[in-house]
Amino acid sequence: MPPPTSHAGHHTPGAQMRFAMYTPKFAADPYRAYAQMREQFGTLAPVLLDPDVPATLVIGYHTAVRILHDPLRFPADPRIWQQSVPARCPVLPMLEYRPNALRNSGPAHTRYRAANTSALDHIRQHELHATVEQIALPLINDMCEAGHADLLAQYAQPLAFQVLNAILGCPPDIGQRVATGMAAIFEGVNADAGNVMLAEALTELVDLKRRHLAMDVTTGLLMHPTRLNEEELLHQLVTLYGAGIEPEQNLIANTLRLILNDERYSGDVLRGSLSVRDALDELLFVDPPLANYCVSYPPAPAEVDGVVLPAHQPVVISMAACNNDPSVISDQRTGNRSHLTWSAGPHACPAQPLAYLIAQVAIEQILDALPEMELAVPASHLTYRPGPFHRSLTGLPVHFPPSPRLPQN
Repeated sequence: MPPPTSHAGHHTPGAQMRFAMYTPKFAADPYRAYAQMREQFGTLAPVLLDPDVPATLVIGYHTAVRILHDPLRFPADPRIWQQSVPARCPVLPMLEYRPNALRNSGPAHTRYRAANTSALDHIRQHELHATVEQIALPLINDMCEAGHADLLAQYAQPLAFQVLNAILGCPPDIGQRVATGMAAIFEGVNADAGNVMLAEALTELVDLKRRHLAMDVTTGLLMHPTRLNEEELLHQLVTLYGAGIEPEQNLIANTLRLILNDERYSGDVLRGSLSVRDALDELLFVDPPLANYCVSYPPAPAEVDGVVLPAHQPVVISMAACNNDPSVISDQRTGNRSHLTWSAGPHACPAQPLAYLIAQVAIEQILDALPEMELAVPASHLTYRPGPFHRSLTGLPVHFPPSPRLPQN
């Protein structure tokens, strides 16, 4: 972990040093950085999301819960903050105002969330289970005869992408541009161009669905009684894609890494004494795929744990650090879902059951098909993409005895 970066402006005495969260070194070992933050600053740490974007990172579990349940003091609307941010700032697309549930509070949030939850509620879990299996099978067949694969690039990424396209009724060509734009936004590389690409692709999707209504989430948003306008429809889809591609592929890949590297899981999952769901619960606690987010912008200076947080500056919840807060950490993670990975309060993720189901079925399919699969490199040699928000492997190489292709219906 690099030394903290000097940066003025934090209201804690002596806290002019900020931890840089955008560097490759932070991505390589964020938990060491969280431990250093906790030692120096307690529950609230001064950080940089980008060289010119200071923020406060919440690393105390109970502090985070209070903030997440206090939308009056900590609303999600960034419009005043972003007036001072350069348009080409690489983290702006992840933080800027959008007319959706994620970036609003009060009646607007209620309206947007109602449209989203209604559209998601129409997804039948047994049909989604079948969809994931149908998508997983050809992906497995494309790699099984080779005896080696990159489970991120060849399995988790395309599976999450194709499943979400199926849920939203998005054709592959439009969906590919959405995925490319979203990846740029998460990584903060060419993020402004990624944001434009994303908007153009989703505008095409909305236009397509207006002409061809179907039984999918996009149509559900279009038909909802809230009567979302064109801009609002686009930004509900931004939220759904933002939550449904990057975090979901990371959930699948990171849980596979855990299963293949941890002796408690590598044998016990295959023998049936531990389930894939147990591994998912553990991963969501110890190494959440969206590590730092749930951003709020206090409209007035707010005192928390003896620290005065400045008005209109980002307050970021570190789900990763909070879940591993020594004051609440427990050895019993199996079946324990008190983690903050899905957020909490009015902005808690409404798609938790769907995300669980997609990841569980995807992992079960690959483990059933290739039960002798092993990591091709030591887990300590795996690397992670830089970026202050996600916990994303650059690859997950594995090897296994070459296997015959599975029959497809």
